[in-house]
Amino acid sequence: MSRLETKKPSLCKSEPLTSERVKSTLAVLKEIVTSCYGPSGRLKQLHNGLGGYVCTTSQSSALLRNLPVTHPVLKILTTSVQNHVSCFRDCGLFTAILCCNLIDNVHRMGLTATTVIKLNKHLLNLCTIYLKSEACGCRIPVDFGSTQIPLSLTRSILKSKPACMLTRKEVEHISTLILRAFLLTIPESTDDPITLGQSIIVPGKDQRVTDSTVLPGILIDISEDQLRRLLPIQKPSPLKVALFCISLSGDFSEAGEGTLVVPSGVSLENAVLDQLLNLGRQLVNDQVDLVLCQKVLHPSLKQFLSSHRIIAIDRLGMTLMESLSKVTGTQPIGSVGAVSLSSYGSVKDVRSAKLGSKYFFHLIPNKATVCSLLLCNRNDTSWDELKLACQTALHALQLTIKEPWVLLGGGCTETHLAAYIRNKTHSEAESILKDCGCTLAELQLMAKAFCSALESPACALEHDGGEMLSDMKYGHFWSVQADSPSVSNWSDLLSRCGCGLLDSQEDLGWSFLRSTHPPFAPPAFLPHADVGLPAVGSASSLTVDCLTAKLNGLQVAVETANLILDLSYVIEDNN
Repeated sequence: MSRLETKKPSLCKSEPLTSERVKSTLAVLKEIVTSCYGPSGRLKQLHNGLGGYVCTTSQSSALLRNLPVTHPVLKILTTSVQNHVSCFRDCGLFTAILCCNLIDNVHRMGLTATTVIKLNKHLLNLCTIYLKSEACGCRIPVDFGSTQIPLSLTRSILKSKPACMLTRKEVEHISTLILRAFLLTIPESTDDPITLGQSIIVPGKDQRVTDSTVLPGILIDISEDQLRRLLPIQKPSPLKVALFCISLSGDFSEAGEGTLVVPSGVSLENAVLDQLLNLGRQLVNDQVDLVLCQKVLHPSLKQFLSSHRIIAIDRLGMTLMESLSKVTGTQPIGSVGAVSLSSYGSVKDVRSAKLGSKYFFHLIPNKATVCSLLLCNRNDTSWDELKLACQTALHALQLTIKEPWVLLGGGCTETHLAAYIRNKTHSEAESILKDCGCTLAELQLMAKAFCSALESPACALEHDGGEMLSDMKYGHFWSVQADSPSVSNWSDLLSRCGCGLLDSQEDLGWSFLRSTHPPFAPPAFLPHADVGLPAVGSASSLTVDCLTAKLNGLQVAVETANLILDLSYVIEDNN
């Protein structure tokens, strides 16, 4: 077939970052992600011009998924952030803000790409080594024997999602439920390596947030009439379970491709039904108590099983199959032939559960490593945001049990790390110049750009024009409301730092964020040990971040910035 139009040549553009289109688009993206950041971040509504679903969010996973990006340079950035979020679920906005600001800061200096990339890699390596070292003054060990730090982590994540529309009491309630759900997924055995279970989020929309609860096992949404027919059941515990992953409706969708030969005088429907009833007789003989089917059960088979006091539930869907297999210990059965006894599993009990007008069939496992988080919120939008936030918090706890450390939140890690890098590049300039093969002027320019980019997520926490400061002892982040009166001593206006660990002290000394000041070495220990604050675990207002997620976000941001800064040409196919 001949072409309707002549094929256009590919468009090749050199030095893409010098393009006004790229600069303006990058500036818009930076403004979008910056304005979404933190507990007081502004919400965004995303929808296309043809109507349809409207997404209201401030979370990076929903934002970037619904944000149309066409330019190749911006696609590199957004795809990198999305890949980070898909693996770690947290710190997506932090990664995007840091990357955008690093590109912007470095590009204005006019240094060669080779020099920039070498110094960026070196400074990133200094950050990584410091954050993983025992001498790090912005990380806290996590002891899962106490709930204080894990609760602070879940609370910090929920507070940073304003579209969830939670009150302080509701934040505490959901934080407790998330931690309880996570602990239910930890097996009692101490096998190495430990395999964590699963938390299933069950929707409870248009309900009070405080109606949310956690139950061990699985909740299956079911009608009240069905529930009355199935329960009560009087059978000894445990209950034997058969789980089918094929259709038992008697149709031929599972037969595959090919020709089906039916002898004359044979009723295909009756033959299939006989096979299904033979299967039912085997289930009765094997003393099965509960039959679960991913797809559809034939009404005659369902009636046969019911007449023998076997509970049968169908149309469970693909989503629950893995969890049902874990809870029951079954091997999903994929044929209507003879069933092996090893394919059966068991549950401890079955009960009913009710929330508002919804009814659930509750499977209670013998060993609870799968649980259901029945999550409630006032409307669809806030529930969608709360679900994402809960998934983020659960994943952060999983990452933290593997690497039991958290970082100080509220901008304090970023400003503390910037203070550390400034001092490091000042005190060890000679060794850095030798390693990177650059001049002192280039190092000073790059250190300034890198530290300014590090502080940009902290600056993004202030959305109302207030003053942003850093103390000159610990390098923590402090903010003052925009309408505060003029004072000679900042300590009179400041209450606590961004992470909540420090109270304002007269001897701290202050500097405006991103202002020029002499470098200083922040202490290599947690502030409370020095200034007489109570133990970290008792600080109810403590804000913390997942170390694993933030460290990977830092690495992704710097590496993506290096990749974009190194671009010389962009070739686009316009056909």
